[in-house]
Amino acid sequence: MNITIIGASGGIGLESVKRGLNRNHRITTLSRSEIEIEENISLKMIIGDATHKAALLKSIQNAEAIIVTLGTSKNMKATTLFSDFAKLIVEIHRETKINVPFIFVTGFGAGESKNYVPWLVKMFLKYMLKDVYADKTKMEEIITESDLNWTVVRPGRLLDMELTEKYRVENKLFKGINIGGINRADVADFLIKQAENQTALKKYIGISEK
Repeated sequence: MNITIIGASGGIGLESVKRGLNRNHRITTLSRSEIEIEENISLKMIIGDATHKAALLKSIQNAEAIIVTLGTSKNMKATTLFSDFAKLIVEIHRETKINVPFIFVTGFGAGESKNYVPWLVKMFLKYMLKDVYADKTKMEEIITESDLNWTVVRPGRLLDMELTEKYRVENKLFKGINIGGINRADVADFLIKQAENQTALKKYIGISEK
């Protein structure tokens, strides 16, 4: 199938590209910088800004599923990247009706999940990533109030380990949920499989190691 990955130059996005190709999909990427990956006839790379309408429209043309893995790298400053993207994709949806699965990655600590993180993580989010997570929360709100076919995925602390395909998926928040670390490769595995078969439509997903 044709899968578009937005924000694909590193981290979960790059792992999703690799996983998608490994599962024999045709992948189109949109990122502000080139992706360091071997050439592949099933990979089309578009360099551009996800908040620019022309670039975004080009990237999602013919997409059968869209994965959004936008990030600010190590930049902890205030941003409107996530909410600006959300506003733009909802605007495009109003104009053209994009009836394909959308899988958005934010982070455990966005939205209501901030009330279910451990104390130390809560302090880190409050004092170090407050502004970034505020905008991730705003993106969640814009997307979930739309009629897009959305799934919001909130991984725990991201790790650079090998793919295991063994992870825990929670679709409800509860006391003691304990969303901890998870490999980026395993998050990517979940994203690609949701693109293939969106079993978590209109749900917020916490994802962690077993």
